Amino acid sequence: MGSKYTKRYSEEYKRDAVGLVRSSGRTVTEVARELEVSSESLRGWVKKARAAQDTDRDPVPCGPSTTGTRN
Repeated sequence: MGSKYTKRYSEEYKRDAVGLVRSSGRTVTEVARELEVSSESLRGWVKKARAAQDTDRDPVPCGPSTTGTRN
């Protein structure tokens, strides 16, 4: 059975942990061990951050469309 107590981490802590993984060149497992969090949790935070970053990118250029217009 799992633990009856589930640790909760602030969004700031998660963001900092993800930043450490990205900037350190170390594996998720190594960073998780250092921070004493589960590697599964940290891996989930990294995946969620990557998905959020991907949705922040706008593949369509901003501004008025010039497709199909003549001057």
